[in-house]
Amino acid sequence: MSYPELLTPEEKLAHGKERLNIPTIVVICGSTRFMDAMAEADLRETAAGRIVVKPGCNMKQPHDLWADPVDAEALKLRLDDLHRAKIRLADEVLVVGDYIGDSTRAEIAYARALNKPVRFTHPEVDPT
Repeated sequence: MSYPELLTPEEKLAHGKERLNIPTIVVICGSTRFMDAMAEADLRETAAGRIVVKPGCNMKQPHDLWADPVDAEALKLRLDDLHRAKIRLADEVLVVGDYIGDSTRAEIAYARALNKPVRFTHPEVDPT
């Protein structure tokens, strides 16, 4: 008696995206100081036929959602979790900017641990 091979959640996601004919999904990573460059990368990736996900909050800019330091810290943790989910969803990662901070370095390591291809707008900053 043979048993069917069980698929991992990642394989199920990839299979589902393939069956639904979902285009390549790119997640943009990088410091939010590069939000303008991220918008440009979004435009170019979208024009190339890719679905783009990227940071949606720039906590370096004042906003009432993170005006209180306690709220800001809690939101930062939630946004970090959300961005890791975006990395899991994506087929590849595009790192934007000529600077890699600790958060972006951790995102790159996370993506590589998941065997996601990682591209850079500035390849010279690749931490490997």
